[in-house]
Amino acid sequence: MSPISPQERPEQRRGQRLLFVGLLFAVLLNFPFLGVFNHDARLAGIPVLYLYVLLAWGALVLATGWLVKSTKN
Repeated sequence: MSPISPQERPEQRRGQRLLFVGLLFAVLLNFPFLGVFNHDARLAGIPVLYLYVLLAWGALVLATGWLVKSTKN
């Protein structure tokens, strides 16, 4: 096995963080969490389930963008 060079370590950490973010949002957008918000309530006229999915998706986009753009790891 060849040792990991210092140049590859930040990329490996970034990949691990992106994998963690992906798994976290897979859990957040799965049934148990969606079931909590699946009721007839509305917030500002928007169904709570739709608002939850929209905010979770937006957080995923922001977290992924932040991780990809960050220069220091």
